[in-house]
Amino acid sequence: MTHRCLLQMVLLLCFSTTALSRSYSLLRFQQRRSAEVCQKLLGQLHSTPQHCLEARMDFQVPEEMNQAQQFRKEDAILVIYEMLQQIFNILTRDFSSTGWSETIIEDLLVELYGQMNRLQPIQKEIMQEQNFTMGDTTVLHLKKYYFNLVQYLESKEYNRCAWTVVRVQILTNFSFLMRLTASLRD
Repeated sequence: MTHRCLLQMVLLLCFSTTALSRSYSLLRFQQRRSAEVCQKLLGQLHSTPQHCLEARMDFQVPEEMNQAQQFRKEDAILVIYEMLQQIFNILTRDFSSTGWSETIIEDLLVELYGQMNRLQPIQKEIMQEQNFTMGDTTVLHLKKYYFNLVQYLESKEYNRCAWTVVRVQILTNFSFLMRLTASLRD
């Protein structure tokens, strides 16, 4: 059911003729609102008992993420887009062991996709201009970080505790996303 609704959503967004603006202030407002919705939706997902805390790992969030204020807006766009894409990909994996509501996950995926859709034209323009510095190395570090999250889920066979650990990581990621989004100014 998730994939059917996801396909409908993708088709709807692909065929929409939305005029996109490079107004970073507008983008910052839209991204902040959407990130807050995502945090709220993640908070609605049931977590598991205390014993899952033993399953925690240090996934080593890239060091650059602690210095979000140092990113230029072009770099921030690249990093935000990569994070959203990776989170989206993780949440499309097998979460059946969690008891999470498919509706909440679908709503979360719709929000993530909407954020990526708003960022994509600017992200493509930045990539074409090769107008980035810190963002490209940070993206590589992020890919490794998210690869580790996926490997962790797979090694734990997508069990409930593993998903709880990853959910906490994703919630933390939204704190980073909010800081990066704050740097988007005209």
